[in-house]
Amino acid sequence: MKRNTYILAGLLAMALGIFAICNSSSASADAKNDATARLGYAAPDFNLADESGKIHRLSDYKGKTVILEWTNQDCPYVKKHYERNTFNTMHGKLDNKSTIWLAINSTHYNTPQMSIKAKKANKLPYPILQDPDGTVGKRYGAKTTPHMFIIDPKGILAYDGAIDNNPWGEVKAPVNYVENALAAILKGKTPQTASTAPYGCSVKYAK
Repeated sequence: MKRNTYILAGLLAMALGIFAICNSSSASADAKNDATARLGYAAPDFNLADESGKIHRLSDYKGKTVILEWTNQDCPYVKKHYERNTFNTMHGKLDNKSTIWLAINSTHYNTPQMSIKAKKANKLPYPILQDPDGTVGKRYGAKTTPHMFIIDPKGILAYDGAIDNNPWGEVKAPVNYVENALAAILKGKTPQTASTAPYGCSVKYAK
């Protein structure tokens, strides 16, 4: 009888240990998904549908350099870049096998239909992910449209800031921060300028 009691106690302790490990793993996974983006650290994973309903997970692009562009088709700064083909020109230079470009719209009133219209009107060759509740935008600390982020092939946030120093196209010899950062990352180096102050319209988050 005493021996059976010891066995039952051992089994109970083992079960509690397994439960604790599983619970800890689940909590770690949740913490990773709820983490706030920090330069030099692993970028938080996300799961968003684009304008056509296709799901995009950051983890699906592990091993690739990922460019995130926060957008709002109603923002004058974004419109100006669309008129100058800033994003399309940069996208056209990329190797699509090693680099992925994703726009994210965290505007609370945006709809997939609005994104489809904007994508067609501006001939955007990349998807516009839908984040109307602003969860991903706030997790990444997206402040403006546009606001750019680059995640290196190891999943580390390597750049955070403006696309360039030319908000209205008036600078004669503009510095494209994103292109410079990309050039370094694709060579396996840390960008010399990894953080800049983003400019544009404030992200129109839901209140």
